[in-house]
Amino acid sequence: MTTSHSPDHALESLLAERQGPAAISSFLDRLSHDERVAAVRGLGRRAVAKLFHSVDGFAELGLSDMVPGGVPALEPVRHYGLNSLWVARVFEKRFYRTASGDEVGGANFQSISPLTGPGYFSARRDPQRAEVLIDYQRLPSETPTGWPALQGNEHGIARLVYGFMIDRLRRVSEHVTVGSASRDGKDLHAYFVLCRQG
Repeated sequence: MTTSHSPDHALESLLAERQGPAAISSFLDRLSHDERVAAVRGLGRRAVAKLFHSVDGFAELGLSDMVPGGVPALEPVRHYGLNSLWVARVFEKRFYRTASGDEVGGANFQSISPLTGPGYFSARRDPQRAEVLIDYQRLPSETPTGWPALQGNEHGIARLVYGFMIDRLRRVSEHVTVGSASRDGKDLHAYFVLCRQG
């Protein structure tokens, strides 16, 4: 296994070497938080897509992976992201549990948010697979204090970016997930990787 490179290149090297998901997970779990963020944000566009397909069926992912159980209601958990698009590659998704405890919501934070809006979503388990779905068509019932006003994703520029979209998330390691976007049930071949804080 190639781990002699700096963390921001080692993950891509593991993918290039066709290392399995267990080896990738073990590598990421050994890193510090800052090193994990550097590793996922050091991936090339094709590598993000490759990572998504390589972990298909690897390990179960649940809502507690997005917001761990000890986190208070409405306290955001930051997931540092990188997408495979040509613009605004670096971004964050921030997840939180509502006061009722029955719902996990979130929004996107990135440089183009003033144009696109916050991209609010609700997260839910996929009933068919051990994966998490991020549904931009279902808004959370409440938001953390100080966040942008709650708004839908079917109007204006937000419609082009988030409208009618559902993201599918898969586990890579304890802190890292990888996702793929679809719109109206059609795969967009757009991928992203997230690293949870802590």
